Amino acid sequence: MSTEHARALRKNMTDAEKCLWRQLNRGQIDNLRFRRQEPIGNFIVDFVCFERTLIVELDGGQHADQTAYDERRTRWLESQGFCVLRFWNNAVLQNTSGVLEVIRDALEKRRCPPTLTLPHKGGGNNNRMH
Repeated sequence: MSTEHARALRKNMTDAEKCLWRQLNRGQIDNLRFRRQEPIGNFIVDFVCFERTLIVELDGGQHADQTAYDERRTRWLESQGFCVLRFWNNAVLQNTSGVLEVIRDALEKRRCPPTLTLPHKGGGNNNRMH
């Protein structure tokens, strides 16, 4: 998808997208940066956090008629290492805090584990028997 198309989508966000963007913008969840209407491969995703490889998609009524396309699209994004969360627009508008809780949980699960410190050469045991 073209950058111009993504730019046009950013200018014409749905009410649900605007509502969620107010919560995701400027690192309001754990100082993580989300981008909106971002091209990935041949698709434009609604919201993505590249640091945690998490995509959030909002679906309106038209998605009820395109489930096969949405499933194919989700499978491809997942094959690229992304986790895809989908919410209906009305869920975002009527239960924003619940949607944000699901997003926070997914972000936490995708946190990279801390790097383990390897022992120093020799096993790190300095208590040798003489």
